[in-house]
Amino acid sequence: MTHHHGYIGALLAAFLFGISSTLNKIALENVHPLVVAGSIYLTAGVVLMVIRYTPVKDRILEQLKSKVATQDSFSRKDFLLLGVIALFGSFLAPLLFMFGLDRTTAVNASLLLNTETLFTVILALLLFGEKISRRGAIGILFILIGAVVVSTESLMGVHLTEGLLGNALVVLASLSWAIDNNLSKLLSLKRDLLLVTSLKGLLGGSALLSLAVLFDISLDIPLESLPYLLTVGSLSIGFSIVLFLFALREIGAMKTGAIFATSSLMGAVTAFLVLGESFTGIKAIFGMIMLGGVYLLSE
Repeated sequence: MTHHHGYIGALLAAFLFGISSTLNKIALENVHPLVVAGSIYLTAGVVLMVIRYTPVKDRILEQLKSKVATQDSFSRKDFLLLGVIALFGSFLAPLLFMFGLDRTTAVNASLLLNTETLFTVILALLLFGEKISRRGAIGILFILIGAVVVSTESLMGVHLTEGLLGNALVVLASLSWAIDNNLSKLLSLKRDLLLVTSLKGLLGGSALLSLAVLFDISLDIPLESLPYLLTVGSLSIGFSIVLFLFALREIGAMKTGAIFATSSLMGAVTAFLVLGESFTGIKAIFGMIMLGGVYLLSE
């Protein structure tokens, strides 16, 4: 596969993750946020682990082959790295974001969540030695600016002096996801992306649901909420992470992280189509700017 497949993988991952905000919003009407987070990550782990032991596995992995040398076995060091990745990306990040969202406004949270892209780029540049051309840097800037506008209903509603603790927690959640993004690149060199993703989901989901039990939060999930959680878990978390890891392997953490920010555009369009939420002309314009940024980044 050429590197262009990496860009396609990142966009597909962004699309699958983008639709999750709408489906989660419906599920959250009847289910505690911590239970939602734990359930979708655990579902992702279970679904992908089951698929891994079916004939479909070989077809999926065949489609995700790259020019990079791969291997199937995991060393003790690999499992240690997986534990760190799951800690930051599948446990701390959703936990910090949940409590942060509860202590700040939705507008502030939507805006500050875009710092994940910024952190991902900075870490990839400073710690992992990834390179970026001037054209690529402009592309990342376009994507980031577009994400800020598309994910924020009204910039006039942003008051970062309100809910300072909540704002800080959202930023820390973004940093945790950025660390996950960069460290995951190391494991993405493994051929068995299904195993990596399923273990991340199982570890993170189990930890989040255990925390819910510790806080005496009910794990009951109404039947009407189940389809949304299963869809988000299997597609928006499970296969989205598989495609994300594939993109990491093909084009690196910096470009993948930047392109993944288009999930805010995918989410806004889905919310407009399904929930009837507003999608203004300004959002459409900046959405096109984001796609232009992806084009610049892919050249």
